[in-house]
Amino acid sequence: MRAEPAFDIASLHAAYRNGLTAADMIDTVFARIAEVNDPGIFIHLADISDLRVEAEALGVFDPAARPLWGIPFAVKDNIDVAGMPTTAACPDYSYVPKADATVVRLLKAAGALVIGKTNLDQFATGLVGVRSPYPIPRNAIDPDLVPGGSSSGSAVATAQGIVSFALGTDTAGSGRIPAGLNNIVGLKPSVGAISTTGVIPACRTLDCVSIFALTVDDAWKVFSIASQPDPSDDYSRTIPAIGFGATTPILTIGVPAKGDLRFFGDDAMRASYEAALAILLDLGHRLVEIPFGDFYKTADLLYEGAWVAERYAAVKEFFDNREASFYPVTRKIYGAAKTLSAADAFNGFYALQALKRKLAPVIASVDLFCVPTAPRHYTRVELEAEPIRENSRLGTYTNFVNLLDMCGIAVPTGARSDGLPASVTLLAAAARDGLTASLARDIHRASGLTLGATGHALPASTAPATVEVSGMINIVVVGAHLSGMPLNGQLLDLNGRLLRETQTSDCYRLYELKDQIPPKPGLIRVAARSGSSIDVEVWQLTPSAFGQFVAAIPAPLGIGTVVLADGTSAKGFLVEPAALFEALDITHYGGWRNYIAMTTKRQPE
Repeated sequence: MRAEPAFDIASLHAAYRNGLTAADMIDTVFARIAEVNDPGIFIHLADISDLRVEAEALGVFDPAARPLWGIPFAVKDNIDVAGMPTTAACPDYSYVPKADATVVRLLKAAGALVIGKTNLDQFATGLVGVRSPYPIPRNAIDPDLVPGGSSSGSAVATAQGIVSFALGTDTAGSGRIPAGLNNIVGLKPSVGAISTTGVIPACRTLDCVSIFALTVDDAWKVFSIASQPDPSDDYSRTIPAIGFGATTPILTIGVPAKGDLRFFGDDAMRASYEAALAILLDLGHRLVEIPFGDFYKTADLLYEGAWVAERYAAVKEFFDNREASFYPVTRKIYGAAKTLSAADAFNGFYALQALKRKLAPVIASVDLFCVPTAPRHYTRVELEAEPIRENSRLGTYTNFVNLLDMCGIAVPTGARSDGLPASVTLLAAAARDGLTASLARDIHRASGLTLGATGHALPASTAPATVEVSGMINIVVVGAHLSGMPLNGQLLDLNGRLLRETQTSDCYRLYELKDQIPPKPGLIRVAARSGSSIDVEVWQLTPSAFGQFVAAIPAPLGIGTVVLADGTSAKGFLVEPAALFEALDITHYGGWRNYIAMTTKRQPE
């Protein structure tokens, strides 16, 4: 294990409180670069004296004012950092930007320090991490394996503990595959959540800036700072960084049907995925097998027609004039786009729209999905034998995600039987980033893993527990909106965050209402000592989400003030007294979940 400090954000900030200086941290970074001795990680390094000046300019340690104070990070070399060359792993393309990419500017303003620009599959085209004219980054866990791409250098720099986090990009899986192959977290946000201004496009309609980190807490902290709407990015949209809490509700999780799983002969990866599903069951979640054929059909579209043409369009002038500057495999992919017509592109759009329409109810039928991050590990020797096929196979569970407007996060799940890293990716509809991150944190903690290749133990979670965020509105739910119940998805769709499970005060009665689909209870306040305490959950919504939620509540239910067992109160579900005629009093069950469980047991088989 390396000497302290660990470079996860919580540990590094604790070290600063105990006397570590930013100059000490910078020295440690460069000592680790020398120790790792991998010339493939960075294409450009910051000057150490310039970094010291930047660190000095931060002033006294103040993580309240600058939540990333003194945190070192790396930037994939298709993202602009002012004063550092941007190459996209193509030396002839190199330029020196005068301004930071929007995401870099936001992170610097929060106190983070750019250590350098990292290697990648040229023009972010590939999932293997070896399509670069520069030295190839070594997989942090096993140098015989491919590091994964296209964000290879960013993933390896993070896994080796050189930086606390790194920025990548993700169009087809480039922010997830390298994370899974290097035992770290890879957060791929909803498309448009993080600005791509200052990022060289791959497929501009699909591109995301991704975040590699040692822990889910760190990835989320960076996301919460970087997720800002940007008027300069036409594809930017408002995706609030909410929904990441310490209590994950009971979820319905879609998994590929057994017959649709693809591991291409890697039995250890299959076994590790089954072990990850066992973790989810142990955490109390429900698994539902989903046919995955249409997801795979969607994935196949990414390297056909419209989106290959979009890659070519991004660098058309440079490619047409400097084709020989491209890495051979990249040149072949981009060159093929020159034979495509506008009709080919539109046919791709039509095919995608048909699949999106078909898959929309499937995606809506579960809270999220859990898939293998990669179907298998590949050695560099195996890749040399089949470079195109193996790259394509690595994208089995990633290529469809941005096309279907889903968010995702790759998270380590443990070591395989052969000691190599195992990982799953959690996927959900756009804007459910907080939900996927919350479950990812639970999985990571259950894995008992150390951080990347550093040997440092996973620190205690620093995620907000039941802290109530200023400006949010609490709502008490009692029935079909409880975690795992049929209408819970309405809260999740609004980025609701579960604060806690609790009970009402002892002056309520609970009834099963007649003729409700799905079945619903009604809670009503009664005189003191004539009621009972009822199990409830307290959720939190933004004011606008609260308004949308309340507007959709049908009679005879409504929103009133519910008094809780601890004496506090919040807005919550109550029922009109007239609706209790012929309703069944179920107060003695203590809550809707207990009632459903007991009545289900009594159903004849």
